[in-house]
Amino acid sequence: MKLTVLGIWGGYPAAGGATSSFLLEEEGFRLLLECGSGVLAQVQRYVSLAQLDAVMVSHYHHDHVADLGCLQYGMLVQQRTGQRQQPLPIYGHSLDKPQFDRLTYKNGAVTKGMPLSAGEPVTVGPWRILACEAKHSVPCLALKFETAAGRSLVYTADTEWSADVLNLAAGADVLIAETTLDDAQAGAVPGHLTAGEAGRLARQACVGRLVLTHFSHGLDLDRLRRQAEAAFAGSVELAMPGMAIEL
Repeated sequence: MKLTVLGIWGGYPAAGGATSSFLLEEEGFRLLLECGSGVLAQVQRYVSLAQLDAVMVSHYHHDHVADLGCLQYGMLVQQRTGQRQQPLPIYGHSLDKPQFDRLTYKNGAVTKGMPLSAGEPVTVGPWRILACEAKHSVPCLALKFETAAGRSLVYTADTEWSADVLNLAAGADVLIAETTLDDAQAGAVPGHLTAGEAGRLARQACVGRLVLTHFSHGLDLDRLRRQAEAAFAGSVELAMPGMAIEL
């Protein structure tokens, strides 16, 4: 599995950037994980829209889905120009039915919403995907991607400290953890982790590698990394656009 970082920001993107998002690839299958503001432009640096096989979103806040409408237009154009024949599946939870229903476009002929549920594994392309409910201000799923070779990547999505997310992350080779807050802001914004909490999550889950993402504007990112390192003795990295991770 190869993961490429497309965007790193929470809330809104920096100039020329994108909100937290990733491209996952394995065996020729390409999945876009999150589709917030600026993501559609960034993913096309690596693959064409016609090459996308699936999209997955953790929840329906704007910084995770803002570009979905334009993506659906893009899929429509791809079909009209003969570059794509099949509808694009977009995976998301159905706990917010109106938002889930918006994943389907043109009655499923262009994009089709596919349900994700906590505790119900699904196979998407080459991966077995497990989900649990994160602890956020709206329903949100943390996700675990498992390869046939036994490697695993866990993405916390947006969450505050959660025993369920800790259990999902247990033993993962790579943990992608949201790091919205500096340790000095602990408890200030419900539904989000501090850098130190991300490090503690990695330590208690015994993961191999920790990658921090979903940063708030105005924070010192190197300070966030140091705070996570104080809690986790393993590898700690800041997600940066274009970073590639091989599992």
